[in-house]
Amino acid sequence: MPQSHYKYPFQNKFNHTTHIREHAHDHKMELFHPLLSLLALSLLFSGPRAAAAQNCGCSSDLCCSKWGYCGTGSDYCGAGCQEGPCEASPPANNVSVADVVTQEFFDGIIGQAGAGCVGRGFYTRDAFLSVVAAYPSFGRVGTVDDSKREIAAFFAHVTHETGHFCYIEEIDGPSKNYCDPSNTQYPCVPGKGYYGRGPLQISWNYNYGPAGNSIGFDGLGKPETVANDVTVSFKTALWFWMNNVHQLIVSGQGFGATIRAINGGLECDGKNPATVKARVGYYEDYCSQFGVDPGNNLTC
Repeated sequence: MPQSHYKYPFQNKFNHTTHIREHAHDHKMELFHPLLSLLALSLLFSGPRAAAAQNCGCSSDLCCSKWGYCGTGSDYCGAGCQEGPCEASPPANNVSVADVVTQEFFDGIIGQAGAGCVGRGFYTRDAFLSVVAAYPSFGRVGTVDDSKREIAAFFAHVTHETGHFCYIEEIDGPSKNYCDPSNTQYPCVPGKGYYGRGPLQISWNYNYGPAGNSIGFDGLGKPETVANDVTVSFKTALWFWMNNVHQLIVSGQGFGATIRAINGGLECDGKNPATVKARVGYYEDYCSQFGVDPGNNLTC
């Protein structure tokens, strides 16, 4: 059964909301203590530069972050950078994702979904592979074993989120409110629901909005597209993965870091050990099928 996904702005993927609150707090401190204001200014010009402009249109020396803010440094020029002097992606290796994700492997997952599962007639290996071409760094960074571990991690989370590709939409999703009205950059459209959909059950307006902008669909006005178009559905999963999870697994932080990035606030640090154990179990199983050691730091 799909879990509650990406519910609260506690992870780095919600840095845009965190930054706004921090800036507001800093402004109050400046009013009460001029010396702190001077210190803040000195820190501003000694570290990575950030501008408050939303939706970009940055000057040529600034990067447009995945959240639509101008600045410098890895938070702006790293993963998800939309334009400007973005950091270059590491060179891809020659691993063929199609050779790892065989039809037998894919069928081994979806074949465990019940006969009445709507996802059985929706998710396909061909649709997944057609989308991978748009994300050339997925499963192709580092050694061959690194690639296999990333692919295993991705499918471990997909298996858990969708119940072996059974679910397309979150159970009782329409009854749940996933609109954050404080996010004015990606405002909710009246009557639209931003509940979990797709392989990684993307949720909330602040994920649907930028995903739509990146992929090329109306994420805020037509979020149901994720449940109706299998190509868009897999693209939202890989968009989220590449912007929020990919770097964690390829940098050697371990599978546990990917759990924390996806649903850490509800599962990690002893909050739901059974769910963490289930995710790890899928990951270890897929690593075994790929003939690769799962590595260390598997839990969170």
